[in-house]
Amino acid sequence: MILDFKGKTAVLTGAGSGFGLECARIGAARGMNLVLADVQQDALDAAKAEMEAAGAQVLARKVDVSDVAQMEALAAAVKERFGAPHFVFNNAGVGAGGLVWENTVADWNWVLGVDLMGVVHGIRLFVPMMLEAAAKDPSYRGHVTNTASMAGLLTPPNMGIYNAAKAAVVSLTETLYQDLRLVTDQVGASLLCPYFVPTGIAASERNRPGGQGAAGQLTKSQLIGKAMSEKAVSSGKVSAADVAQLVFHAMETDQFYVYSHPKALGNVRSRMEGIVAGTNPADPFLERPEIGDQLRVALRAH
Repeated sequence: MILDFKGKTAVLTGAGSGFGLECARIGAARGMNLVLADVQQDALDAAKAEMEAAGAQVLARKVDVSDVAQMEALAAAVKERFGAPHFVFNNAGVGAGGLVWENTVADWNWVLGVDLMGVVHGIRLFVPMMLEAAAKDPSYRGHVTNTASMAGLLTPPNMGIYNAAKAAVVSLTETLYQDLRLVTDQVGASLLCPYFVPTGIAASERNRPGGQGAAGQLTKSQLIGKAMSEKAVSSGKVSAADVAQLVFHAMETDQFYVYSHPKALGNVRSRMEGIVAGTNPADPFLERPEIGDQLRVALRAH
């Protein structure tokens, strides 16, 4: 499936920072129309100004992807302004850590609302528009890229709420790929599974509704998880811009799985082999045992 980006329309959620912003930059450079959605107004405004300065036609909307009405309004605005999009990046994401029994219902609703339901809304609202366009025009080509995480393929402790959300995105996107293959050869799908990449997700509490989860409300395990996540993400050697290039290459070559850190697949292999063999879950830190040791010591310290 040969993709042409010039003059085509891309919808990007989480477009104000991280992978969304970097993919928008590539899109602008390739002459695409850009629909930028983000929950953070100042970041959205800055992204809009940058893309317009680069010559792109831009529709920017402040959107909470977990909100059905806001996503439906976005889809309607996209259709009115540009028609059916050619590329959809369901990328918006937030993170929350801690021992699973310490996560509140509000924690679950927030993370699943953004990380999973945001992707669900992107699929159910935009894919029908893309399929309709494909049915009308044999030359139409489209692609959906959903951002999951290596956490969706692994089960690192102290971040179960995030693992569960991203595992659901992995399953959903693999199924989307299979479903699309049943009905069309004109729309493809990719799954992005980044590892530790500096994107701003470690500070996602800044956009949490009501400002919940302030440091004073977090449990010990959540504070430890937040600190470790911030350290791991900030020290990442692979940049969000590097990953955005991988995403565009994957769309061009019809590659489904996109990994920022292929070496981390050793942990995935150990997990999958254990599942097939029926053995107890493998140590998720086999490649980096010192991380597991640090976490264990911190959580058991009085």
